[in-house]
Parts: sequence; C-alpha cells; structure tokens
Amino acid sequence: MAAPPLRVVAIGGGTGLSSLLQGLKRYAWTGEVDITAIVTVTDDGGSSGRLRRQFDVLPPGDIRNCMVALSEDSALLARLFQYRFDAGRGLKGHSFGNLFLMALTHIMGDFPDAVKASAEVLKIAGRIFPATAANVALEATLANGTTVIGETRISRSKQPIRSIRLRPRKAEPMAETLAAIAEADVITLGPGSLFTSVIPNLLVAGISAALRRSPAVKAYFVNLMSQPGETTEFTASDHIRALRKHAGGQLLDYAVINIRPITSAMKARYANQQALPVVNDIDALFKLGVKVMGGKLARHGETLKHDPEATAAVVVKLAQEGRRRRGSRK
Repeated sequence: MAAPPLRVVAIGGGTGLSSLLQGLKRYAWTGEVDITAIVTVTDDGGSSGRLRRQFDVLPPGDIRNCMVALSEDSALLARLFQYRFDAGRGLKGHSFGNLFLMALTHIMGDFPDAVKASAEVLKIAGRIFPATAANVALEATLANGTTVIGETRISRSKQPIRSIRLRPRKAEPMAETLAAIAEADVITLGPGSLFTSVIPNLLVAGISAALRRSPAVKAYFVNLMSQPGETTEFTASDHIRALRKHAGGQLLDYAVINIRPITSAMKARYANQQALPVVNDIDALFKLGVKVMGGKLARHGETLKHDPEATAAVVVKLAQEGRRRRGSRK
C-alpha cells in the first residue's frame, strides 16, 4: 500500500510563497505531498489595496498568486486569473483574478468560502487559507519611535523596523489552519518579505502557539537579499531573532540558506536599489538553537529569486524527516 502523502504547510505571502508552491506542485500532482498554504492578508497596495478600500474585502492578490502557482500551467483559467487590465476607467491596474475573488466574496458573503470556490474552479493542487478572515492592517514601530500604519508605508520606510503588530490586535485564525499545522510533517516560513509577508501570519491569535505544539519540522527559508528599509543590513540570524521576538519564543528547527554564489552583475544591479546579499552567519544561527541546511537555491534571471524546484526539493527532504519524527513519537 502506498504511503500517505507528506503533509506540507507553507506560510508566507508575496512572490516568495507562490514561487515555493510552484515548485511543490509537481509533488502534489504525483501524490507525494499534500499542500496547505497559509497566506498573509495585510496587503494594502496596488489592485488589492484599491479593492480593500472600495469594497471592504480582504486583499486577494497574494492568494490569487498562490492559486495560480498551484494550478495547471497550461490552464486557460490560470492565465485569465493573472490577466491585468491596462486601460479602462476603474479597471486599469486590476487583475481579473482579484475582481473575481472580490465578486465571489460578495456573492458568498465570506472571503474564505470565495477562496475555496475559486480553488475548485482552478483545480489547484492543494488548499489555500487566509491567515485570518479578519480585516486587519499592519502597524509598525520604527527605530526612531515613529508609528507607521499600512503594509505599503511600512515597506517603504527608511528607518529600521523595531516591531510590528496587527490592527485590530485580536485576529482569529481559521480552524482549518490550526488543524493543518497540527497534522503537518513540515511547516515552512518564507521566503519572502520578513516583516510584511512572513511575520504577520505569526501575529494572528493562536498560530505561533500552534506552531510550537506541532511535532512537524519547522524551517525558515532565509531571504537571498536584504530588502531596503525593511531588512537593511540584516544577517540570517537577525531574521531568526525577529521571527522569535514576534512569535514570543523559539519556533524553528532549521534555517535554510542559499550556498549558490550570486554573480557580481546581480550584486551590482541590487546595490543600485540599496539591497545586498544576506550574510549567512552560521555560527550565530547555531547559537540561536537552530540547525542550518544549505542548498543551491538562488536562481538568476531578471531578478534574483529562490529556484522553485530546488527549494521544493529541500521542503520534501525536511517533510520526510518530519514524517520519521512523527513515527518515532507513536
């Protein structure tokens, strides 16, 4: 009898999470893994931000990207969901998928239900849950003591971020999210913007505690480059400290780092944006009580990103460790 699929819970947002899901998709189609994505819902920029302000819906953009990442690449519906209007009063800048999710939310009366229905339309390889169904915003305290509200304003800040929190403070997770965390073999955080894509999920009531209780292997995928304003001069261990601080304690088993050299040309391109490669201070990571796993994860292209296939292969390896760990506890 075939072994049950490895249970993967991927937490994050932005392009980092959708890239990871794209790599994991082939394992899901073959039945090797079962994917649950938990996605941040604090975006307030672009098409998502406009829909949020005008229709009082949760931001659909990150969830739409995750749905498309887990759909069949050749599917016309996936291309349709990513279609962005380049003209038209009120339409310009909106993606069809965002408008679809907004309309479906109003028809069904519930954003998570609209996400489930859309996932069925796209026949995605997995499940996608918003981190919370509450309409939350991000609030940050900067190094100079200033308070900044809104993901877009926070990510554009020139001052280092001291801490972030949700507004309102108490946002409940979905029951399905907590169940997936409890049953996971591996739980991944990142890659993605530390303060605006990854940490917001940990601020939802009960999620950090559920992560600590889960017997799964928990791994953070360290970003390849610093993000100007958000993580300027952050080392790998600085990322882990920020996660620990906002989660109220230790969460992680592994920090997963890139060991593929970044080309001089790519470094120069990013230096123009005041972004530098994240220094992997391995000794400091060990002192924080996390194991370190390295992989050739960087992919050079128009931009520098985590390679979906290489990153997914690491996730599957960690999931296998998690499954063995679960077996030994029975």
